[in-house]
Amino acid sequence: MGFPEERENGMGGSPFGGAPYGMAPAPRNAGGPPPEQQEQPEPAPEGRKSRRSRKQRAAEPPTDFAGETDTIASGDRKPSEPIPQSRIGWSPYDEGPRSRAPLWFAIGGVAVLGLFGGGLAMMFNADAPAAQETTAVRQTSVPLPSVPPGKYGFAEDRKTDPEPITVKELFGTKKKFSVSDRGYEMTITSKDKKCTDGALGDKLQKALKDAKCTQFVRASFRDKEGKVIGTVGVANLQSSKLAGKVAKSGDTENYVKPLAGKDSVTKFLGSGSGGAKVSTYGHYAVLVWFQNKDGTKPDSKGSKRISEAIDDITKTTVFKALDNRTLTGSPLT
Repeated sequence: MGFPEERENGMGGSPFGGAPYGMAPAPRNAGGPPPEQQEQPEPAPEGRKSRRSRKQRAAEPPTDFAGETDTIASGDRKPSEPIPQSRIGWSPYDEGPRSRAPLWFAIGGVAVLGLFGGGLAMMFNADAPAAQETTAVRQTSVPLPSVPPGKYGFAEDRKTDPEPITVKELFGTKKKFSVSDRGYEMTITSKDKKCTDGALGDKLQKALKDAKCTQFVRASFRDKEGKVIGTVGVANLQSSKLAGKVAKSGDTENYVKPLAGKDSVTKFLGSGSGGAKVSTYGHYAVLVWFQNKDGTKPDSKGSKRISEAIDDITKTTVFKALDNRTLTGSPLT
């Protein structure tokens, strides 16, 4: 009835017989009518073999594939054992211990790299503070010399301020300068061989000798208008205490000797009436003489202008240089 060849071949399944690849063959009676109701194949006549096509013979399963031969012609097919799946080499989708080995190797490699990197980081962090500490020690290994106690620091005594003074250091190289739009000009300088050569009055000269004076430097100035002229002198003494005694000796008869210039203005220095003063700066004595050009006695307005000129000139020259000696004990360069 119908297509006996297909029935003998298992209703068009896999060429190996049974269900499609990867699934076990279904039981013969599963999902169909009872055996007695199923249509039985017509038996082949005796003495005559069933004709099968070449295609059907080729589709028959090998007799040794699963270790036994299925009987197809009889129609009473015995369920075969599941066909084992082939394995070719290694696949990442295969299950079993071998499929997880590369993953564990990768995890182990990452862990080793992590431990190695952590060790390097710890070594780096451990060395950094040591390097910083070494740098700090090097920076503070040679401390700067501290300024000696006292109001004038190094300039308090000649022992801590031994360098000789010079005209260039005290008065600079610029002949003209200005302070708050008030102009001045230096016209002449002098470095006396003997301190007494730059001083007037026996009392002052004796005080300079007693104070172990070694240098006496002078310079003369004029203002821009040519109305105010004067001389500034600096004496290098042994100590600030002896400098104080020199300052006390100054009066209207004991003062710095005016240094007359060769120009038409400061050549009148020392003539007429003027004002004199002696002050101290550490182991130095600063002496000044200022006057009107015409030698007249200054009035209150003239005295104010002379005091202003003295302040402008000394702050710009000698006191600037001596401030540097106070802090460093070295000449201003």
